[in-house]
This record gives sequence, structure tokens and C-alpha cells, in this order.
Amino acid sequence: MTQTDPQLVQVREEHRFDEQQLADYLGRVLPEDFPDGFAVRQFEGGQSNPTFLLENENGRYVLRKKPPGKLLPSAHLVEREYQVMAALGETPVPVPDALHLCEDDAIIGTPFYVMRYVAGRVFDQPDLEDADPGEREAIYNAMVDTLAELHKVDYEAVGLAEFGKVGEYIPRQIRLWTKQYEAARTDEIPAMDKLIQWLPENIPEGDETTIAHGDFRPGNIMMHPDESRVVAVLDWELCTLGHPLTDLAYFCISYHLPPDNPGMRGLAGKDLTQLGIPDEEAVVQRYCRQTGRESIPHWPFYTAFALFRLAAILQGVYKRGLDGNASSSNALEMGKGARVLAEAGWKEAEKLESSK
Repeated sequence: MTQTDPQLVQVREEHRFDEQQLADYLGRVLPEDFPDGFAVRQFEGGQSNPTFLLENENGRYVLRKKPPGKLLPSAHLVEREYQVMAALGETPVPVPDALHLCEDDAIIGTPFYVMRYVAGRVFDQPDLEDADPGEREAIYNAMVDTLAELHKVDYEAVGLAEFGKVGEYIPRQIRLWTKQYEAARTDEIPAMDKLIQWLPENIPEGDETTIAHGDFRPGNIMMHPDESRVVAVLDWELCTLGHPLTDLAYFCISYHLPPDNPGMRGLAGKDLTQLGIPDEEAVVQRYCRQTGRESIPHWPFYTAFALFRLAAILQGVYKRGLDGNASSSNALEMGKGARVLAEAGWKEAEKLESSK
């Protein structure tokens, strides 16, 4: 599915706020954009942070806020989203124009930020089914080039030196997601147990730190309405300082998943030439050219890690579904993907083991 026009609904009851108070506030802090208020609607979809379209005679704007209620300290950090988009605004990385961050709960109940609306196309799935086959390779190339531009940004120069811990990102992530998986363990997944043992013992030598998006995939990348170029990278909620190759490997996950995989349809077994989509090797080679690398030694380690991480995430979704407190109605179906991902990850690990 391609999203060209935003899917909008009336503001949901549980997300209502004092629109007049917001209008008064924005009239003070952004008087040129909001001299006389706005009309408000809510974006459809499952974003963890409720997102709204504000519209007036000056144009369209997007407001993202924390959800109401008690929240985990490390979740729904709209402040971090705003910080990274504001920092990237003067770089080659295309991001929405971040206009204002409000950390005062008194205005609409939770912190929020406002950015300028960007028009474009969003492809939910990696097969780009709604794109012209002749354009798909160019779209993939544009997405890879954008990821390379992100990783080339000097995070200290743009004011993000304190945005995350520097170094040792992969070991920390392995520990974190092992702990999360163990806490959500239900049925036995032998491949996951093997990965938990294998990954920390096989981390490639050399460490790197860049800005890492954390969820870089077609569904979070907006393409120009008519051209094969990226106009905005969206959903920076998981962004931190991390290892750049974990972003690239996550982008390549679809090459290792079946076409009927719950949640993210994979490309494994599909005729990529017929689809007009570059294969994984072409994606990695293009990224290397754009970032000045000769190659990526031990590449299957990074794909194994990416598959392990997402398997742990889906196992958590599945456990919450079993417990009856999942945020998504398809949590039980999504959770079935944990085994598929873990087994795909172990296949990648076996590639490296067989080459030793």
C-alpha cells in the first residue's frame, strides 16, 4: 500500500485536548504560522505517539504528542524526536521542518512538538507494490543514499554529542534484547537460544558510532509525489548514537523474510529482477560506495543481529498479546513472526560459521 494522501479521522475521544488553549499558545510562539487558529484532525494508524494535522490558510502542520496516562520513562520521547530533526535540519538528510517543542504539560496535557507538513508517498512494504516497476530501483537507491547521508553527519558538529552513549552499541543491544526476550519467553525457540549464545562471541572487530535511526525502512521514508527522491525521513523515536551497520542490516531484513511474513512482508524467494528491486548485495555495495567503504567484512553478523533484535521485539508483542494487554489487536499474529525471524537470523550466523 502507498500512502499519498494522509489517512485522517476526527480526533479520537481519548486523545482530545483543549484546542483553543493550543491555538492561543501557538499564536504566541509561532505567530506567523498560527495568527488565527487552525482546524485539527488526527492521523489514522498505530503510531505510539498520537499525531495530528493542523491546517489553516498558511498551510498544513503536524503535531506529535505523548499519549495520555502513565508512561515508561524511556518511551514516547517526543523531545528526542524533535531534537534530532532540529539538529538535522541544516544537513543533507531530508527531515520535516521542526518548528517548536513544548515541554509544558499545562498546554494540552503532555509535551508535544510542531513541524511543517511534508507531502509525498510512503510505501508500507519493501516490495513497493504500488510503485511503477521501472521506478523501484531508483527508489531503493534513493533510500540507501539517504541512509548513507545520515551516517556521514558529524553528530558532534550538529549538537548531538550527548544524544547517546558512544561505542559498544552492539554489545549493549545484545544484552538488552536478550534480557527483553527472556522476560517475554513463552514457547521454546531453539534458534533464538543459539543466537543469544553466538552473537556476543562473534562481534566483528572495530567499532563505529554515528547517528542511527533505529527503524529505517520503507514505511518510515517519504518519497517525492512524482520523483524518485526522498523528501523526508519520519519516525525518529528510536534514534540514538549507534553502529551504522545495524541500520543498514535492519533495512535489509526483508531479503531474509518470506513474502507472507506477518507485519513486514519479505522478499525472500521473489524474482527481484522482475520486480525491479535491487538485491541485497547491490544495496550493500551502493551503501559502501556512498560511505567510502571498500566492503563490509562479516556482513551476515549484522543481518543476524538485526533479525535477532526484531525477533525479541515481536516476542514481547506476542507475550503482551497472550497477557491480554497488547496495544495492537494483531499482537498474537505478529508474535508468530518471532520464530521466523530467529530462524532466519541463525541461518545468517551459520553462513559465517561455515566460512571459518
